[in-house]
Amino acid sequence: MQINSYLNFNGECEAAFKFYEKVLGGKIEMMMAFAGSPMEKDVPAGWENKIVHARMTVGNNVLMGSDGASNHYTKPGGFAVNVNVDDPAEAERIYKALSEKGTVHMPLGQTFWAKRFAMFADQYGTPWMINCE
Repeated sequence: MQINSYLNFNGECEAAFKFYEKVLGGKIEMMMAFAGSPMEKDVPAGWENKIVHARMTVGNNVLMGSDGASNHYTKPGGFAVNVNVDDPAEAERIYKALSEKGTVHMPLGQTFWAKRFAMFADQYGTPWMINCE
């Protein structure tokens, strides 16, 4: 069994996944638009080229996502995608890149459990935690 995060976006899935691929050193394995899929008829006009499903690997981890039809989108909440790293410098690099243009809830710093920890939402609204124990 594998448990993966599945992220929903309001029309920015492609940009977000390309950004995550660059920052996290991942590889987009699949990205399919609504156009040409059986769901094409179910999306509003102008959403044909939005993403029905994307899949990216980062090492042995999988991150998936899509653009929900705009009338079904809700802002993410009640969770965070957690990135664990061993090196404080790597934590700082990822934090700086992912939090830019986002909303920082807890800046990267030392805690009683970690050399570095941060909580924020990126520019696409995805909640993240960086943890370097």
